[in-house]
Amino acid sequence: MHHPTLIKNYGPPAFNAVRGEGVYLYDEGGKRYLDFGSGIAVTSVGHSHPQWVQAVQAQAATLTHCSNLYGIPGQQKLADRLVAQAGPGRVLFCNSGAEANEALIKLARLHGRNLSGGEEAKRFTVVAAQDAFHGRTFGGMGATPQEKIQGGFRPMLEGFKFGQLNNIESFDTLLDDSVAAVFIESIQGEGGIFPAEDSFLQELRALCTERNVLLMLDEVQCGIGRSGHFFAFEKSGVQPDAIGMAKGLGGGFPIGAIWVSEPYAELFQPGSHGTTFGGSPLACAAANATLDIIEQASLLEQVQRNSAVWHQAIHRLIKQHPQHIAGMRGAGYMVGLALHADALSVTAAARDKGLIIVPAGHNTIRLLPALIASPEELDASVAILNQVFAELT
Repeated sequence: MHHPTLIKNYGPPAFNAVRGEGVYLYDEGGKRYLDFGSGIAVTSVGHSHPQWVQAVQAQAATLTHCSNLYGIPGQQKLADRLVAQAGPGRVLFCNSGAEANEALIKLARLHGRNLSGGEEAKRFTVVAAQDAFHGRTFGGMGATPQEKIQGGFRPMLEGFKFGQLNNIESFDTLLDDSVAAVFIESIQGEGGIFPAEDSFLQELRALCTERNVLLMLDEVQCGIGRSGHFFAFEKSGVQPDAIGMAKGLGGGFPIGAIWVSEPYAELFQPGSHGTTFGGSPLACAAANATLDIIEQASLLEQVQRNSAVWHQAIHRLIKQHPQHIAGMRGAGYMVGLALHADALSVTAAARDKGLIIVPAGHNTIRLLPALIASPEELDASVAILNQVFAELT
């Protein structure tokens, strides 16, 4: 049931979570759950990783917050590391994926103003994708063409149009002289785990370059190693103009960021954007520790290696239960199972058997294990799902 003093914007919780260790979550009764939700793709190095805990404790005892009016060494280090991953450019920090996406929408408008010779409200349209999810703020909702997100909050922020993911012609027809940017998820998460195809990203990159339009990629859920690459778009070989990230970056501590490529990194100037908490010493200590663990434990390589075998096991599961499972989508440790069955009932049945998974759009369930998940833990998730589907009528 709902707690009496909490607003009911979520359904009643199934249990109270009180402790986490590695890929496991524990409720207040002591029951252990194999956590393949990871706080919705957040606890990228597992719960309470000792190295992460030590870094956060040490920073909390030294300096928690000071504001961006002063230089923050840990923030500068983290920015250097993200630039090394993404390419020449600059980084702006914030607190969440929604805030990262808001900053990208503002970047698009600054770019459009430049293209219009300094005139505002002339070239400001952002072309996003159908079934997208970019957040629940007004900018994010405007870029998210889903009734369950927009319903009750209209009128939306103007300036968004929508093409069909992996259909370059649908984007081509939308990129007129009003458009400042294209904004898509490298792998759609909330919409149902739909990856952008490599060929589509390559064609979209060429189209954006031709039309002088920014290519902005939302890697909030699919980034920071979840696909087996640091950024999910990397295997396509494209170079975007801007990237949004959050969730797994802090390993459990709230932090978001955008990377902007060199030609456009000067669009933000003093006073054009700001954040009180973004990129705090504590948040950056958590993120730097997360990146340390990913690098030192070779987690990207581990995800690629382990997910190949895991995906094979999932395909066998689909063959065993074709009446309940329509197919699999995703990459690495970001897997969606499209169901003939009801996603919420499957999620509840799996939880009862000790496996936490997350529903998504198009009657899909998401499996989002921590990057540290072992082959044995991946196998355990398939075994539990096999039991769930075997018992469905």
